[in-house]
Amino acid sequence: MKYDPQKHHRRSIRLKGYDYTQAGAYFVTICAYQRLHVFGEVINGEMVLNETGKIARDEWFKTAELRPYVELFEDEFVVMPNHGHGIIWIVGARRRRTPTDVVEKFGKPVKGSIPTIVRAYKSAVTYAVNGAQNMRGAVLWQHNYYEHIIRNDRELNNIRWYIVNNPLNWQLDRDNLQNIRKLSPPESVDEYVRDVEEMVLKLKTDSQ
Repeated sequence: MKYDPQKHHRRSIRLKGYDYTQAGAYFVTICAYQRLHVFGEVINGEMVLNETGKIARDEWFKTAELRPYVELFEDEFVVMPNHGHGIIWIVGARRRRTPTDVVEKFGKPVKGSIPTIVRAYKSAVTYAVNGAQNMRGAVLWQHNYYEHIIRNDRELNNIRWYIVNNPLNWQLDRDNLQNIRKLSPPESVDEYVRDVEEMVLKLKTDSQ
């Protein structure tokens, strides 16, 4: 299945006017440029990280160390060969912003927002990888990413299960361009979340 950057470009699901600094849980998926396998490989159902993958994992958890309003958990993040899945928790009392405060514009990031957090993470990984490889300006990530506001416990539990079991189910993963389902990567976040739910239901049913 050939990757088409136009067809398979990740679209943001940011809701217009939504305050992404609000307390809550946010599911994000970030892909490597052209879905290249830059972070390692899956061997016997387990993800084996290379040096780039280890940097991607370490920088994820540094996010919470640098930002007291962010919580991250070990069982809610995974680095795969060409992407990463994670849940970002915004915690604590956050100042309620007006609509004009929360709409991000180019060059004017909103402090403490999910887009700003993800952008900083991607930049930190790229900087560290370029430094480790003695390179400058190498492109590591796709420009955009998926984000989904987790609205209830059922969604949260499904997404957690999906993340934990992602390496085991790599051959079924639509982000794997050679997946045995022969399905292309999701073209919208709604399609992506729907696929997560269907995968969880199918695999849980098959295991009973």
